Amino acid sequence: MYKIFGAIGLIKDSDVFLKKINEFSNINNLKIQVFDANLIFGKNHIVTSINHALRSIENNKHTTNSIEMEIMLYASGERQLKLAIPKMGIKKNTKNIAFILISDNITNDIIKKLLKFLSLERCDRVLSIKGKKLEKFGINKKEIKTVSSVNYEKLIIEKVALVDIIK
Repeated sequence: MYKIFGAIGLIKDSDVFLKKINEFSNINNLKIQVFDANLIFGKNHIVTSINHALRSIENNKHTTNSIEMEIMLYASGERQLKLAIPKMGIKKNTKNIAFILISDNITNDIIKKLLKFLSLERCDRVLSIKGKKLEKFGINKKEIKTVSSVNYEKLIIEKVALVDIIK
């Protein structure tokens, strides 16, 4: 089972932030993946990434050692972590964060505890596609012109699906 949500706050030091994520994950026996939410184009973007990652692990076609990193690959539309992490990962001064928690027992209390531990405020609006630039995701102007703005999310989901082909 997984839970997707957004948060806002200022990440001053990404290494410290990621260490705290790892600590919380270990203490609470759950897996956590975080993204720069400015590159998340709706919840379907994340759900599609999770589904592809789970399927790749089920079929023994994964290229990473964890579900979290496999999701990172798919969400980024990249086949290598050295490209995926700088693109989608948390960086210094990141303000909008997308979370995926994976566990059999995810409660609202765990989410509140995590956000308090990280000094963040829940804000699911950061997952919205509104106001986001496809160019930041690596989609060129020619590709963007092929679809109307209402279909931008579909363009991102297509990039996610293409990871299976480029792996």
